Amino acid sequence: MRAIYSPLSLLVAAFCLGVPLLTVAGQQPSPTPTATPGPQRTGKSYSSEAPVKKPPPPAPQAQSPVTFTDITSFTGIGFKRAAAYTSMKYLLEAMGGGAAMFDYDNDGRMDLFFTNGAALKDPMPKTDSPDKHDPKYWNRLYHQTADGTFEDVTEKAGLKGSGFSMGVAAADYDNDGNTDLYVTGYGGNALYRNKGDGKFDDVTKKLGVGAAGWSTSAGWLDYDRDGRLDLFVGRYVDWDFEVGSVYCGEIRQGYRAFCHPDNFKGATNILYRQRADGTFEDVSVKAGISEPGGKALGVAFGDFDNDGLLDIFVANDSVRQSLYHNKGSGTFEDVAIASGAGYDENGRTYAGMGIDVADYDNDGLMDIFITTLSNETYPLYHNDGDLSFTYSTNSSGVGQITLLYSGWGARFIDVDNDGLRDLFVSQSHVLDTIEKTNPYLRHKQTPLLMINTGKGFVNTSASAGAAFANSLVGRGAAFGDLNNDGQIDVAIASLDGAPVILRNDGAKKNHWLGLSLVGSKSNRNGIGARITVTDSAGRKQIFDANTSGSYLSSNDPRIIVGLGAAEGVRQIEVKWPSGIVQTIAGPQIDRYLIINETSAP
Repeated sequence: MRAIYSPLSLLVAAFCLGVPLLTVAGQQPSPTPTATPGPQRTGKSYSSEAPVKKPPPPAPQAQSPVTFTDITSFTGIGFKRAAAYTSMKYLLEAMGGGAAMFDYDNDGRMDLFFTNGAALKDPMPKTDSPDKHDPKYWNRLYHQTADGTFEDVTEKAGLKGSGFSMGVAAADYDNDGNTDLYVTGYGGNALYRNKGDGKFDDVTKKLGVGAAGWSTSAGWLDYDRDGRLDLFVGRYVDWDFEVGSVYCGEIRQGYRAFCHPDNFKGATNILYRQRADGTFEDVSVKAGISEPGGKALGVAFGDFDNDGLLDIFVANDSVRQSLYHNKGSGTFEDVAIASGAGYDENGRTYAGMGIDVADYDNDGLMDIFITTLSNETYPLYHNDGDLSFTYSTNSSGVGQITLLYSGWGARFIDVDNDGLRDLFVSQSHVLDTIEKTNPYLRHKQTPLLMINTGKGFVNTSASAGAAFANSLVGRGAAFGDLNNDGQIDVAIASLDGAPVILRNDGAKKNHWLGLSLVGSKSNRNGIGARITVTDSAGRKQIFDANTSGSYLSSNDPRIIVGLGAAEGVRQIEVKWPSGIVQTIAGPQIDRYLIINETSAP
């Protein structure tokens, strides 16, 4: 690993070494909290970062080139993720939920789906399942109408769900032209097939993708390029309500905290390969992705070595990260350590949560961004080619900006369409008790917008709109163009409360081009296609088509290419997963273009 050690990186490292991130506050049994069963056990918590009398200075702010407007009230979305809090502080309570931005009825407008939790007893018997019967715990599907408002169609669509839901992955797995949904959770997952009439069928058992345990982020990809989408499911820890009843945090009233994942064994990830008959087989062991040491929270796909095959990066919580290189033989090899992307620049693990993959510096190679807890900074890995990465967090400015933050949903998005991918992060600390033990940290945090200057990233949150002054318990986030104006909007899922819908009202109207892929020999969504766009000024940008990334969430499948001041596009090249290479010359810009997979334009 080739690490960059700047003066700032040394200061950050010294600061972090002086602040123990995770300690156990006590070893004696605590006073019995409300409804706590059985003998007390103590465990490691997230909470006891030693207080610092004077926090480090914040990163300087720059002027944002765009403004985001909070349009939640206008949309009419009445969803509120219901709290499932108990006195037991089950870790499950703190980790959800996710969002999906997709067009379920093919009317050309993005719709929104939000996952919800479930009712938990206090304490929760080991043999019981979380209850989603009460409508306040249903997952929710909102259909966007022609005037930009949304209507709740959950019950009509058959998407209320069951159990404690976590994440969502949207794609057309059966190539019938309708986008389907895979919903993850604790105790089992669900695959909903879109029938095309506004309703979904639960085909989980029929197709064999129910999984078990605690699943988090998932994503669709065609790893073997047979034209059928396969499914990767990240799983977190081996956990149940008995194991999860361990007491963590300081041994005094009101200081019980959510337990650190170090208290629990990791769970294996799952790769489901789709057969020709539409059913799925678990090929995790055969494919080489079933290592038990991971604790997956975020999942993203990208072709990191430009060999035409999608690789898989998994953001793991407080163990090393995983980079599964697609060998093209139906198998993967975890090259995270050898590539330099397994740890931070000091060789330490961190709390990997959200993740995204994109070419942020337009050098033709896919880079990686991960969100973490406070005092760790958000890792940014620059792809140097040949599956080698440089830890660029501090040299890029991201380290100073993110030191005090805790991030979840994240995405490389070109907010001002200048041709450079910026970074948006949904934030909050995992602990609702953090301010009691660390007064300079906050549980509720504001969203973060970092603008890519071409020489690094700057914090522009303070001038990006009133929504960036409002703190919330942010978790997953879905990204895409809600109003089809060529600018990327954001839907932020909150742990306990209403989502936040942000419309991008770009102040400077740069040119853009939107691309929508329709596969024929390849999978219908074109997931795995490599798109290279060359604008009239000769600048090239690359994109890998997929809906994965962020945290527990699924994104608008369309690609928006920011062109800046360029007056046109010379050429679009699409390398489809089927092997077909398609070229489109001189398309019109400032609009969406549908590209159907053919052997000619």
